[in-house]
Amino acid sequence: MSWAGKILRVDLTAGTVKSEPLNMGWAKEYLGSRGLGSKYLVEEVDPKVDPLSPDNKIIWATGPLTGTMASTGGRYTVITKGPLTGAIACSNSGGYWGAELKMAGWDMVIFEGKSAKPVYLYINDDVAELRDAAHLWGTTVWHTEEQLKKDHQDPLLRISSIGGAGENQVLFAAVVNDLHRAAGRSGVGAVMGSKNLKAVAVRGTKGVGNIKDPKAFMQVTMEKKKILHDNAVTGQGLPTYGTQVLMNVINEMGALPTRNHRDVAFEGAKDISAEAMATPRPTDGKKPLVTNQACFGCTIACGRIQKIDQGHFTVENKPQYWGASGGLEYEAAWALGAANGVNDLEALQYANVLCNEHGMDPISFGATIGAVMELYEMGVLTKEQLGIDAKFGSAQALAYFAEITAKGEGFGKEIGQGSKRLCTKYGHPELSMSVKGQEFPAYDSRGIQGMGLTYATSNRGACHLRSYTVASEVLGIPVKTDPLTAEGKPELVIAFQDATAAYDSSGLCIFTTFAWGLPELADQLRPAIGEEFTLENVAKIGERIWNMERDFNNRAGFTAKDDTLPPRLLNEPAKTGPAKGLVNKLPEMLPKYYAARGWDENGQLKADTRARLGL
Repeated sequence: MSWAGKILRVDLTAGTVKSEPLNMGWAKEYLGSRGLGSKYLVEEVDPKVDPLSPDNKIIWATGPLTGTMASTGGRYTVITKGPLTGAIACSNSGGYWGAELKMAGWDMVIFEGKSAKPVYLYINDDVAELRDAAHLWGTTVWHTEEQLKKDHQDPLLRISSIGGAGENQVLFAAVVNDLHRAAGRSGVGAVMGSKNLKAVAVRGTKGVGNIKDPKAFMQVTMEKKKILHDNAVTGQGLPTYGTQVLMNVINEMGALPTRNHRDVAFEGAKDISAEAMATPRPTDGKKPLVTNQACFGCTIACGRIQKIDQGHFTVENKPQYWGASGGLEYEAAWALGAANGVNDLEALQYANVLCNEHGMDPISFGATIGAVMELYEMGVLTKEQLGIDAKFGSAQALAYFAEITAKGEGFGKEIGQGSKRLCTKYGHPELSMSVKGQEFPAYDSRGIQGMGLTYATSNRGACHLRSYTVASEVLGIPVKTDPLTAEGKPELVIAFQDATAAYDSSGLCIFTTFAWGLPELADQLRPAIGEEFTLENVAKIGERIWNMERDFNNRAGFTAKDDTLPPRLLNEPAKTGPAKGLVNKLPEMLPKYYAARGWDENGQLKADTRARLGL
């Protein structure tokens, strides 16, 4: 079994660090990472707790395949009650940190309470201790990582930390590892900051040695890697263009949310696309894209490394930003670009770099700026309030807002509360493009109907990664469905939600599912952790996890009324493209979804659903 079998429990109030055995009964029912970490949270935390109070807990969790030779086995999740939404928050990250924790011999770290002063947790295999972080507090993610490696004289130390956004309780603050990989959404970094916890630094030298059948596991992982290699998306599209391959595709099908979802296509999409990143600039003849990059054990390598034009207005006097850094993914490029009508690729990369450096979710940040720009054009917000002219399309305003939000200065403090609170404060809650307080990703649900149901029912607020029906509705994976119809979408969304929950909990990356299905996951779990992980069992684990998260949210006070979309998507038809004249058909899909889930009309789990899933 490739669970380490141990967790660390850190009481920040008392300053103690203790080892305890992993609950193996729960591990077999919830796998690991997202599922198992959420099970611990659900059992130990009052659903009505204030997310930023010491009574909330925050958990770093790996999966049974994290740190193994399975492709993409570097994932970990950060689980807590989220301050942006008040719902269960579970944010997934790649890079190398997750594998390092596993190789140090730990499945999970649970933090509870609040430290009286800034601290970080240092783990070196079996040794784990809290240390003073006074010299790190107030510094960036980048400085924290560099300083801790210097302090411990260990360049191979892996760091998961927060920047100023987490310290200042920006409600969409991220937890960042390896400089530019992030547990990005729902404000997990703000919870970390509320506990005076700056970083978790890990060095693991043990490896992952307790695979149940090593020879069979090696053989099956090699077979599955070949499937990834031979697939058009995981073997060609993502390595070559990264997730940015989608910018022109989604724009052309009329589903690219533009200017706070007022439009469904962006005339400047080509300027901020993957193709633009790979084209030499007229200013200096160099390509913005330097290379691609892979996380631990990944055979896909979709990550981008990018360089800003040194003469661009954002960095002309800032040499610290002239080097290569984590580049634009599709979601960030959309949120910083099309959502605000900005087609300046260099400005997008600058804002993205600040999000990495200071620890902010670029999706929620960019989408909130879209709301600010709309309120400004309506005359609700003024130049005096904002500190800048903030019309749609202003690259200067985007860069300025990134700077003041990261530092918690001026109007940046209000931006840092997210679009729901900001729009409500200024009398226009309908202009927040969010569900349960979390901003939408880069797909307009009038043009991709399944994504509307996905957003409305997502347990962590609007999210594409909880059920990526784009794979089916746009890319035809595993089967092609019509993006403009509501027919069959409840069943499609449920299948994606359950499968994603299982993948997230295994420790593998969701991008493998462009080529793999649940059978490929079950095939790798069996030789790693046990023959009982059949296809049927793995599918049931995914369903169990989804329903457990839903039940936590219901007990936190969420009801069927929260499974909705902003009025704009339900009432204002798309103006152009294939979806012209369409709104999202959520009212048609939601009752069928509840029935198929085994929930009552109020979105509560029925007794027989609980019994069947052992909840």
